[in-house]
Amino acid sequence: MNDGTNMTQPMARSGAGQLPHVETGKAASSTYQSDIRRTAMASSDHRDIRVAVVDDHEMFRAGVIATLSPFFTIVGQAPDVEGSVAMIADTKPDVVLLDVHVPGGESGGGAEILAKSQPLSPDSAFLALSVSDSPKDVGAVIRAGARGYVTKTISGDDLISSIIQVNEGYAVFSPKLAGFVLSTFQGTGPAQHDDELDKLSTREQEVMRLIARGYTYREVAGELFISVKTVETHVSAVLRKLQLSNRTELTRWAADRRIV
Repeated sequence: MNDGTNMTQPMARSGAGQLPHVETGKAASSTYQSDIRRTAMASSDHRDIRVAVVDDHEMFRAGVIATLSPFFTIVGQAPDVEGSVAMIADTKPDVVLLDVHVPGGESGGGAEILAKSQPLSPDSAFLALSVSDSPKDVGAVIRAGARGYVTKTISGDDLISSIIQVNEGYAVFSPKLAGFVLSTFQGTGPAQHDDELDKLSTREQEVMRLIARGYTYREVAGELFISVKTVETHVSAVLRKLQLSNRTELTRWAADRRIV
């Protein structure tokens, strides 16, 4: 379960005549599991998803494209408002990765790109990818029509997964942004009775809500005055009872029901 780590970087080549570095223990297991996930995603049929990348930092943009290219078809990139609107209108991508703070235009950044591009490419889905987790920035692009918002601390694997989910019509948010988005946009009426929620004990519901808001296991333990091991046990029970695979799915499940 990923609490948000830096995007994956290419491993450095070993020098001539040198043996490659071999990881052991936990690091090796983590690397192996990541390789398995990436191989599975690459073997899936996602090359038909056409992706465009909007970011004003050339090196970051190049790194994102390098990470995504084995899995998707990259159809365009742009560093500013005017170039982004023209590129999106021309290529009509399935998913646009959109930085929030982009120069040019009327200084409206990502929200301005959304407003101007949607009439020109109405079938494109927009996923904000930004260093900012400011409520003002999040609210601006979501109100403008973005289908999700993730921060640049996201891992490569999770970014790939987020693009797939957005393309399938799901809303995707970094865990720590989900609570803000819900409180900003949800209705004020009481939540409807939910048979699935009733499967969870009172303590499991407490743990579920905190995890869905983006709390780490340690933070949940401190909030509820229980051990980290107990939190892990409750999370496993919640995922099993709700037939979910990970905390990203749990966050979406809670968001769909407006119960965070």
